[in-house]
Amino acid sequence: MNARPVKHSVTLRGHRTSISLEESFWREFRAIARARGLPINALVAEIDEARGIDSGLASAIRVFVLETLRDRLPKPD
Repeated sequence: MNARPVKHSVTLRGHRTSISLEESFWREFRAIARARGLPINALVAEIDEARGIDSGLASAIRVFVLETLRDRLPKPD
């Protein structure tokens, strides 16, 4: 497993920016975007708008992926 972050460019509010995430997070993030019928840029924009100023964009995406996957787990009785 490669835990090194990988940079990808996205367009956010008309500007190109780079986001560094581990490949595992990129893979899940792309799958979540596909499942929602959204382009990656649109999902990044949603996360960017919802995050607080204390959180970096890459961290906000990691938390989003984690929470999305956690929400798929069966709920304990």
